Amino acid sequence: MHIIYSSFSIKCYSSLHHCSLKLFSKTISSSIIPCTKLPRYKTKLEKSQFKWRTKHIFVQSNPLLSLLETKCKYMTQLKQIQSQMIVTGIFSNGFASSRLIAFCALSEKGDLDYCKNILYNMDNPNTFSWNMAIRGCIESETPNDAFFLYKRMLITTEGECSYLKPDNHTFPLLFKICSRLDLYYMGQEILVHVLRIGHDQDVFVHNAVIHFLVSCGFLEDATKVFDDSSVRDLVSWNSLINGYVRSGRPREALMVFEKMKIASVEPDEVTIIGMVGACAQLENLELGRKFHSYFMEKCLYFSVPLCNALMDMYMKNGSLNEAKALFDRMDERTVVSWTTMISGFAKFGRLDEARRLFNEMPEKAIVQWNALIGGYVQAKRGKDALVLFHEMQTMNIKPDEVTMVSCLSACAQLGALDIGIWIHHFINKHKLYLTVSLGTALVDMYAKCGNIEKTLQVFHEMPDKNSLTWTAAIGALAHHGNGHDALSYFSKMVDSGLRPDDVTFLGVLSACCHGGLVEEGRKLFAQMSTKFKITPKSKHYSCLVDLLGRAGLLEEAYELVQGVPMEADASVWGALFFACRVHGNIEMGEKAARKLLELDPGDSGTYVLLANMYVEANMQHRARDVWKMMGKRGLEKTPGCSSIEVNGIFFEFIVRDKTHPQSDQIYECLIHLTGHMEIVKYFPYVRYDLLFDSDVYSAI
Repeated sequence: MHIIYSSFSIKCYSSLHHCSLKLFSKTISSSIIPCTKLPRYKTKLEKSQFKWRTKHIFVQSNPLLSLLETKCKYMTQLKQIQSQMIVTGIFSNGFASSRLIAFCALSEKGDLDYCKNILYNMDNPNTFSWNMAIRGCIESETPNDAFFLYKRMLITTEGECSYLKPDNHTFPLLFKICSRLDLYYMGQEILVHVLRIGHDQDVFVHNAVIHFLVSCGFLEDATKVFDDSSVRDLVSWNSLINGYVRSGRPREALMVFEKMKIASVEPDEVTIIGMVGACAQLENLELGRKFHSYFMEKCLYFSVPLCNALMDMYMKNGSLNEAKALFDRMDERTVVSWTTMISGFAKFGRLDEARRLFNEMPEKAIVQWNALIGGYVQAKRGKDALVLFHEMQTMNIKPDEVTMVSCLSACAQLGALDIGIWIHHFINKHKLYLTVSLGTALVDMYAKCGNIEKTLQVFHEMPDKNSLTWTAAIGALAHHGNGHDALSYFSKMVDSGLRPDDVTFLGVLSACCHGGLVEEGRKLFAQMSTKFKITPKSKHYSCLVDLLGRAGLLEEAYELVQGVPMEADASVWGALFFACRVHGNIEMGEKAARKLLELDPGDSGTYVLLANMYVEANMQHRARDVWKMMGKRGLEKTPGCSSIEVNGIFFEFIVRDKTHPQSDQIYECLIHLTGHMEIVKYFPYVRYDLLFDSDVYSAI
């Protein structure tokens, strides 16, 4: 039954009043999550401090209560005070005994089980005592116990203590735990009790209901409660605004804020934090600056959470200097402050500054290590990422799934198979669950490091797979020339109900290129838009042009290039250029080369490849003209670069490099291999768009 909480109306009450304690008991047994599966929240050491009412007249007039509230630190002392309270008869006073319960439930050195024993054996426990015990359960490692306490409280209410009822402090506590554990249906049953008991117009309960609905994702219901209510305050507005922000609906949050201004409600720090978060999601820097200025005009205190929110907004909008200025002015910095700055600098490629902040950070947690390692990977600095990972290991920081995924991506970038295998062993040794993200990263690493057998082994061992996992496997098979297998995996992926994306189609079209599967490639390219509603991009046209070019269908390839709906880029024209070069079509090759030079006149690779095409066609005079043109324009051939990992050590080589101590043996081996290539008349067919992407050009 879906309950719409509408102003706690009488109509709603009349339709729900039949829901009894029996129904609530049934809900407890069916809704509560086993404690072993609960996320960890507050432990005893993390309990909020309870403020004693030391100046209460009853406390001041009773030395035992004054001693309890000012001197008692441990349970042994509490039990001594309790004994004296029993002897003197003060224990029978509900207010006095509630002080004992409050200490046991909420004190850092308290004992929740002892708290329950006192509560259950009291003759006249008041509502405050029950609330303290419920609150203690909520702040413990077994928050579910709060519901059982509430059930017992209701039984007591309907029994010998009919005067005792849950109050406006009881229900917010229960809604709080329902919000935290996402127990929506349990919250509905508690809402029934609110209507029956009659706390429908209490602002504290009203705000708790809004927060509960927002936390469980029922924003429309929360908005209806808010709109129809006659009791609302600033907390009500803030709950709704921040609910929309947390749900990724910033525009609705801005609309609520505008209504708040019309209602002449003054925002506070919590409101501004929510609005700054909305600006971050919208990537609206100017609006974020306006909220920043608004807060400054009000001369309000810039707390750490507000500064963190502003820094995050500036970072997400690319204004790193404004974020850094805020960070530098902060008197107090939290882990969030440092992480925001490190992650922001890393995201935008300012890794030296990110590393400097990382080194200055007083205490580093796994989050900061992951932020910097991920930044190196994103910037294609895989070697630095792995060096940082090694440093992390020497400091005995235990990596998590995010660390492993980033490091596997770094291995994939570098072709560092040995380190990738070590990481795989680490995952198995520490029994890390092979999540979709982690498994996909392993598949991708083995694929890009050239081990197709391990790629498929990991793929089949994964308990769960998504479209990215299938795409990685399809791409691996395509890259290793297993075109038919790649298409088979694509069919299995579609049959499993997963929807391919544009990257998946790059993999299968590439597989068709490597396998010479012209008809299959044409069919798949057509299905992109007709069957899967995916608009082909330049890369897809490049793959199809490459496929047709390999098969010698140059006219069809040229017509396809001419018919590209968007302006064909260098990858498309480059694929045609290479096909013309391989098949000796000088006229069409020149057209493609001219188009490439129009797109990028400073690309030395195009000149080199054009000159080589002329040389292969015995047109040396034209080749010389191309080289002269390069000289006049001050262009030089970009030297080729390659790298290899041996025993976990990376070696990089460029053309005519002799810095390696074994360079003589390396060149001797290269000459030997070249001789074998000439014997078998091997002529490599190289994809231009791949060269274009990596900025590596070589004269073949």
